[in-house]
Amino acid sequence: MRKLQTVHLPVLPLRGLMIFPNMVLHFDVGRPKSVMALEQGMSDRQKTFLVSQKDENVEDPGWKDLCKVGTIAEIRQVMNLPGENIRVLVEGKSRGVIEETLGDDPCMSAVIRVCEDKVPRSAESKALLRTCQDLFAEYARSSQRVSQETADSIRSVEKPGEAADLLAANVLTKQEDRQEILNELDPVKRLEKVCAILMRETDMADAEKQIQARIRKQVEKNQKDYYLREQIKAIQNELGDRDDAETADLRKRMEETPLNEEARAKCEKELDRMSRMAPGTPEITVSQTYVEWILDLPWGKETEDNLDLNRAREVLNRDHYGMEEVKERIIEYLAVLQLKKDLKGPILCFVGPPGVGKTSIVKAIAEAVGRKFVQMSLGGVRDEAEIRGHRRTYIGSIPGRIISGLKQAGTVNPVFLFDEIDKMSGDFRGDPASAMLEVLDSEQNYAFRDHYLELPFDLSKVMFITTANSMETIPAPLLDRMELIEVPSYTEEEKLQILRRHLMPKQIREHGMRENALKMNEPAMKAMIEGYTREAGVRTLERTAAAVCRKAAVKMLDSGKHTMTVNVKTLHELLGAPRFVREDPEKEPRIGVVNGLAYTSVGGEMLEVECSLMSGKGTLKMTGQLGDVMKESAEAAFSWVRAHSDELHLDPDFYQKQDIHIHVPEGAVPKDGPSAGVTMTTALVSALTGTPVRQNVAMTGEITLRGRVLPIGGLKEKTLAAYRAGIDTLIIPEENRKDLEKIPDYVLAKFRIVPVREIREVLDTALKRN
Repeated sequence: MRKLQTVHLPVLPLRGLMIFPNMVLHFDVGRPKSVMALEQGMSDRQKTFLVSQKDENVEDPGWKDLCKVGTIAEIRQVMNLPGENIRVLVEGKSRGVIEETLGDDPCMSAVIRVCEDKVPRSAESKALLRTCQDLFAEYARSSQRVSQETADSIRSVEKPGEAADLLAANVLTKQEDRQEILNELDPVKRLEKVCAILMRETDMADAEKQIQARIRKQVEKNQKDYYLREQIKAIQNELGDRDDAETADLRKRMEETPLNEEARAKCEKELDRMSRMAPGTPEITVSQTYVEWILDLPWGKETEDNLDLNRAREVLNRDHYGMEEVKERIIEYLAVLQLKKDLKGPILCFVGPPGVGKTSIVKAIAEAVGRKFVQMSLGGVRDEAEIRGHRRTYIGSIPGRIISGLKQAGTVNPVFLFDEIDKMSGDFRGDPASAMLEVLDSEQNYAFRDHYLELPFDLSKVMFITTANSMETIPAPLLDRMELIEVPSYTEEEKLQILRRHLMPKQIREHGMRENALKMNEPAMKAMIEGYTREAGVRTLERTAAAVCRKAAVKMLDSGKHTMTVNVKTLHELLGAPRFVREDPEKEPRIGVVNGLAYTSVGGEMLEVECSLMSGKGTLKMTGQLGDVMKESAEAAFSWVRAHSDELHLDPDFYQKQDIHIHVPEGAVPKDGPSAGVTMTTALVSALTGTPVRQNVAMTGEITLRGRVLPIGGLKEKTLAAYRAGIDTLIIPEENRKDLEKIPDYVLAKFRIVPVREIREVLDTALKRN
């Protein structure tokens, strides 16, 4: 029995490299243990054991990270490189197997069993060697990757083991295949394995040659990049796999996404088209973008609603004072949703003047319900494609803002805000308001089709909320699809509470002050509201509060104080003289001057209507930038006065001898609407009869030719305008009596409300007759 030969050698792990016996290799060494192994080998017979790591990413390998079989190599040359690296030249001598590990400090060392190849003398081994050499020659011709010098050197080798190692070193590229050959200790079996690999590689080389020949016919001008992409395509066709990595990824995503049937069919069609297109075709990007848009939509993804009514009330009341009708409607929706889980999302429209919190309450609604929030501003939108998207025939087309918003939200049931819906307008590119009809119709939006996607997408679970300053510019069909909720102007008391609870604490925080550093008493707050702001909402009030905080910060830093209390006097010092001064109504009645009330997009306003008589031919002149409806109201008032001239003790021919001029001051401001009818009638009667009008009286109402007083809108805003102006008698249409419920009691307590049905009742109240 032959005794096994063993040697004690330092072990040097290789990353991504392998050396066979009878092979010369140079490589760089940089790891500390590897450098120590090299130095120890140089000092001891100039030999070391080179073995490959199983995972080349391991920086500090242990014994379990190394292969068992490696190569005993002789160190031929060592050269120091800049830094701490060393370049070494080695020559493989024989195979070795790790028999026993001896430690890894300062370097790895082990007892290595030397495995010398036995040279077989049988005719079978010689025939195997010749067969292998012939196969390699055929492989060299097919692949054209082997130099003639290498082919001649392999032809001259007579030992099967040495030939197998040389072939493996020149043919095999995979680390796993090379290690498998190195692990085989029997030279004949090793050569058989190499023969099998050579046959496989030769067939592959022939297939590559055919592929390359087919590619050459397709390639124009022999562009390098195009050639490489076509080669990949041809290989994929040969293997029966046409999907590249991106297409395969999209197919996987499609399988995992719960698409509807039409969407799935469209995706499959586009992916099939992509797989048939030549690489680099611009249409690939178009199809890929289209499929990605479909898959990015939140198919079947929805957030779970938080149905806790108490929590919803707490969230809605946290940052918003008043707005009871809005809050009540959301609580009702959550209550019904508890009873009927598949309830369609409501479509609400909050109408009110700027600055009253319409947009911010929608964000609070989303938080209260537990849904994602998406906002789209419609102000100035003129193109229908903003809503429905562009058709795919256009270069650079994309989906509309609704589909984009749902992608952004990531759920099918967000709270979707259409801000300023009354500011939309159409032109030659289409009418976006008409496109909104399908979106805001709960009977149709379950299958909304975007022009880009051309797929039905369910919008029925979305809670759509719109905001507007005025209903007049919203088309009637669109208005009919929404549930209107009026968000009225704030009263002085409501503004006081909002300033105290929300605006001042917020501004104090935003200006870096401590919670109690700046205090403002109630008289100062009222002075700020009445003297420095005149608005329906609280935007200007918030900016004024910010100005107070800034100026207070300067004063505190200059004086070295840490706290400050703002009273009326201090407020005047900080902000200067009040911008608005509330003038009390004139005490003396005046002829031809009547206090009217108007409702504008910024709240209620009190307007004086003046009427003057001149000798002439009966011309009725109206000035003050009045709209058509307001002019018609003046003509109706004039006709009523003419028809009742006897009753009013007027000359029947007065209209032929006198010119009448009706003027509404602030001529730069456009004015329109029918609610000034009673005001103009009263001014006409006062001027024509010489009867003065009480100046503590304000009125509103539309007049007919028969003298009836018809109801008007915006009663709360108009009442608040009269309240701010110090009016104590308010004439309103009888049919508006029901609207008084929406007006705070402390406001009504300041008025004598006079509901009227006919103009005669108005004249009896407003005119001061002897």
